Amino acid sequence: MGGLLATLSGKLAERWLSLLVLPGALFVSTVAAARMLGHGHALDLALLVRQVKHWTTAVKVAGLPGLAVAMAALLLASVAAGLAAQALGSACEYVVLASRWETWPPPLRQLARRCVDRRRRRWERERAAYEREWDAAARRTALAALSDPPAGTADPVPVRRDALLDVAYQRFTRISEFEPQRPTWTGDRIHAVTVRLDRTYRLDLGVVWPSLWFTLPEAERTEINAAREALTRATTLAGWSLLYLLLTASWWPGLVIAGVTAATAWHRTRDAAATYAQLIEASTQLHARALARQLGICPEDEECLTPETGWDLTRFLQGRGQGTVSANTQVSTTSLP
Repeated sequence: MGGLLATLSGKLAERWLSLLVLPGALFVSTVAAARMLGHGHALDLALLVRQVKHWTTAVKVAGLPGLAVAMAALLLASVAAGLAAQALGSACEYVVLASRWETWPPPLRQLARRCVDRRRRRWERERAAYEREWDAAARRTALAALSDPPAGTADPVPVRRDALLDVAYQRFTRISEFEPQRPTWTGDRIHAVTVRLDRTYRLDLGVVWPSLWFTLPEAERTEINAAREALTRATTLAGWSLLYLLLTASWWPGLVIAGVTAATAWHRTRDAAATYAQLIEASTQLHARALARQLGICPEDEECLTPETGWDLTRFLQGRGQGTVSANTQVSTTSLP
């Protein structure tokens, strides 16, 4: 038991150091440099070196008590900056995922509605262009088949994909795979998992996921947790960019640091959200049938997840028993956890 506690405390100390203290110490050092240099001497390294030497001499004169006070102040300031960045990162994550944007206060809700409407219009325009390109590709395929008919088959020839069709497909899926429902790409990317599982298997992920989580193998849960933590770290980096943006008032290079940090956070957030969504969807497709079998609502001879099983599993976990699924049945999809 002592070894386990020592291991856990070591991991917690490592995470605390890497997530709070080190980034916070870097930020505090940057704040000190900004206050010393200002706008007029923003890139004056000689002035910075002289000031650092002056501070170092002052600490040496103060002796060990002065050094202890300086280190304690640096530690406390670093932790405070790290906590502030995490708080801002949580706010950024809430805005980026936008799972409940309809409940936001009026000014933000109207802004989110405009973003959704604008993304939806772009998506509809690019979707229509893709459908036109699909028709053109179908005509090209038909003409190619007439000039060189396939031997030994009377089946229709599948549409031949080409560069133009692929480009048109990428244009509308770059906005959102399904009709946009959230003001951001990241929010729609995660929401697309819920929509696809509903349309394919009539499965409500928000209802099924808590029970499914306890049946997943440890390795898959570890991967999902790692992806979720990566998303949190990416949004925390966005919080750091907001803190660095505050330095712009007294030191213009803060704008450059904030811009680079924000761009990095943007790319990492999108990548982490895509990975997280893929893992959630793959885990559900692989293990939802096993959950249904454990609950006694899936036939033993069923080899893959079907819409009937997905619908029965959703109803069972909602406490409504089992029912018959039809083409018009709609599951009330909820957000990913």
